Amino acid sequence: MKKYLFYIPLLFLICCNSKESNQDEETKTEVQTPVTVTDISHEPMEDYVELNATSTFLQKWDVKANITGYIQAAHVQLNQPVSKGEILFSIKTKEAESIGNTISILDSTFKFSGVNKIPAVAGGFISQINHQAGDYVQEGEPLAVITDTRSFVFLLDMPYELRPFVMNKKSLDMILPDGEKLNGIISGTMPNMDAASQTQKIILKVNAPHFLPENLIARVKVVKSEKNSTSSLPKSALLTDETQSQFWVMKMIDSITAVKVPVTKGIETGDQVEILSPSFLPSDKIIITGNYGLADTAKVKIVQQ
Repeated sequence: MKKYLFYIPLLFLICCNSKESNQDEETKTEVQTPVTVTDISHEPMEDYVELNATSTFLQKWDVKANITGYIQAAHVQLNQPVSKGEILFSIKTKEAESIGNTISILDSTFKFSGVNKIPAVAGGFISQINHQAGDYVQEGEPLAVITDTRSFVFLLDMPYELRPFVMNKKSLDMILPDGEKLNGIISGTMPNMDAASQTQKIILKVNAPHFLPENLIARVKVVKSEKNSTSSLPKSALLTDETQSQFWVMKMIDSITAVKVPVTKGIETGDQVEILSPSFLPSDKIIITGNYGLADTAKVKIVQQ
């Protein structure tokens, strides 16, 4: 009997130690989600949209034949600069071509050549050639096209709902495909709109330091609102529900605990979002990775980003 009494305290001691060991193991194995954190930022922000603008020449002049006949000479080449009044084509009438020098031989005092000279109607450069020497043309037929270099502009396709944000400005920032930045001066609007897209063309004049080709597409920045300094966080810090009607962030309240904090967001940029409320302190830490799916109060482990 005494032998069994000796084992009872020993068994109780083993059970107590086992229970404490299990509790320690549960404490040690408590799940901690690895996360990275960031501070609240205070910086300028602006809400803007980017639109496309295409370069073009508004003024193009057709050089037309003034008589019916054969082109005797064509003094034109593509991209050739020309000035107003410069002779571009010489056309000989078909009658003069048939008769030849017969009239001059019969009467040397009769100065008949049957050749008409066609001058440039305006200055610019030759952007298109339709006929060359030896071609037979009808009166009024286009021979070439002169593009007026002074009429170079960008045409911005502006959705009509953005009109208040464009027409109250004098100029817009433009970025070319190679990264070059230009200042586009708003000089007018086209009187018609595209029926399908409901966009209106805005005329932007630029003072480029070098020649720009036609049909070049530039990105135009249209600022809708801007703030000199406001609180913001990376977009990855912001969480939302399925309807995107409620937003919140996970804020650290100590070294291992994060809690859910509802927020009101403002304007957004490419990677930042404005936080209107609440007001966070500079020392507050907000989770930016590992925050998805965390409970209202969650145990986390901050890892180095």
